[in-house]
Amino acid sequence: MTRSSPWLPAAEALALMQVRPQTLYAGVSRGRIRAKPDAADPRRSLYHRDDVQRLAARAQGRRSSEAVASEAIQWGEPVLPSAVSTVSGGRLWYRGQDACALSIQATLEDVAGLLWECAPPRLSVDEATARDGMPPLQAGLRALAMRAAVDPPSRGRSPQALRAEAAEVVGTLADALIGKVPASAAAQPLHARLAAAWRRPRAAAQLRRALVLLADHELNASTFAARVTASTGASLAACLLTGLATLTGPLHGGAARAVQALVRQAEQSSADAAAREWLAHDRPLAAFGHPLYPAGDVRCAALLEELELPPAFAALREAGERLVGEPVNIDFALAALAAVHELPADAPLVLFALARSVGWTAHVLEQAATGHLIRPRARYTGPAVSVD
Repeated sequence: MTRSSPWLPAAEALALMQVRPQTLYAGVSRGRIRAKPDAADPRRSLYHRDDVQRLAARAQGRRSSEAVASEAIQWGEPVLPSAVSTVSGGRLWYRGQDACALSIQATLEDVAGLLWECAPPRLSVDEATARDGMPPLQAGLRALAMRAAVDPPSRGRSPQALRAEAAEVVGTLADALIGKVPASAAAQPLHARLAAAWRRPRAAAQLRRALVLLADHELNASTFAARVTASTGASLAACLLTGLATLTGPLHGGAARAVQALVRQAEQSSADAAAREWLAHDRPLAAFGHPLYPAGDVRCAALLEELELPPAFAALREAGERLVGEPVNIDFALAALAAVHELPADAPLVLFALARSVGWTAHVLEQAATGHLIRPRARYTGPAVSVD
């Protein structure tokens, strides 16, 4: 193991924690320490350095509540109670149901019903879907902004009223992202409408699966942003607008674009050369590894099991996993899905936004039910202040 590796063998982990092996294993089983098989010896495991150091410091009494709260923001301990979804044991769970198992047959509408705790809603409002030449993301942001300016606040309204409005708000976003479809597909589930809009009927089943797998993912950046907005009592449209704006960042929903760029570079030279050049310029390889899935992103595995990777993607996967030491994640799978079916370049982000709007809504409904404002404190690092 190199000093820069985030993974530790058991001996180093035990030395840092100063505990017996049983305590280390208990930390793994309780989800407090991430672990993965050692590639050099699959009979042994490696343990994530950050988790080990955090628990070691806590056990030695060197951590203040301020330090705990600060670290919780960055892949640390949970910071909000939620019954919507969780990652546990290397699997993604939607209200206690395995998301990968659900993705075999469920639709996004089915998952919306599960996460919103209601009957599967119809996610369309049958409004004019002309984008005036705008790309999908711009149309989606505009549609939500227009509703956010006039929709009533979420605070003080019944769960039933909010769920009914939620179907309309998500439907508004869906109509904007998907655009016009043939009349025969207008009443179809969202994955079928996408396939019709992109004129790729053979992709429908895999689009459905991708939407289900992306519907929610614990307290990710966009979901946290949407919950903060919801905690102020803002309208559902305003909450989803916050989530969508956050999703556009290159470290979140925009990661698949980096994969596409890396593939183009690999096609001009070679996958190995492209990956090495990115690393040489201090750019982490997009879509390799995920902190919540030390053994590999299960969403990626589920989506890729039905895809035959194009040669450029297969070569990039082999080179990247060899150089980085981490398996590909869902962003790689989305880029591959778009390439296999020759979907629009922005298809991965459209899929991500459309699917995750269902999860944002579930969290917004949950946050609204608490009636609490999310208002953390800042650890001041500016010029010294004098207190009289």
